[in-house]
Amino acid sequence: MTDTTPTTDGAGPLPTGEPWVTHETKPYWDATAEGRLDLPCCTVCDLVIWYPRAICPDCHTSEVEWRTMSGRGTVHSFTITRAGVSRKWREHLPIVVAYVQLEEGPIVLTNIVDVDPATVAIDMAVTAVFHDTGHGNAILRFTATGS
Repeated sequence: MTDTTPTTDGAGPLPTGEPWVTHETKPYWDATAEGRLDLPCCTVCDLVIWYPRAICPDCHTSEVEWRTMSGRGTVHSFTITRAGVSRKWREHLPIVVAYVQLEEGPIVLTNIVDVDPATVAIDMAVTAVFHDTGHGNAILRFTATGS
């Protein structure tokens, strides 16, 4: 889980601006800069929370703590984008947009990168990779496990 190289090969363009970092999401973004996936976990009901926030969406407590996730998951659903309006995106097509279910439970919207899009399948094992934004943090994406 430590690929923080600024490459966008097979990943689509990186955002042009700095990600919106708030007090609630700062631990998440700080971890991405170090190639880790840290998420808040409820200490009352044990829910792993995605998207990062300070209040548990299940039991509504503010008793959450940050934990490092494994970075492993499976493709829950996906689509392959083959056409883009913006020239910035067109040069990176096709792009795989997917919902990945983390080993710890949450489902995240992301990209599958550095694989032939024709090989992506439901239940495919994937591992987190991080693409440096140039702003002191990284974008979470996934690649086939073993890639």
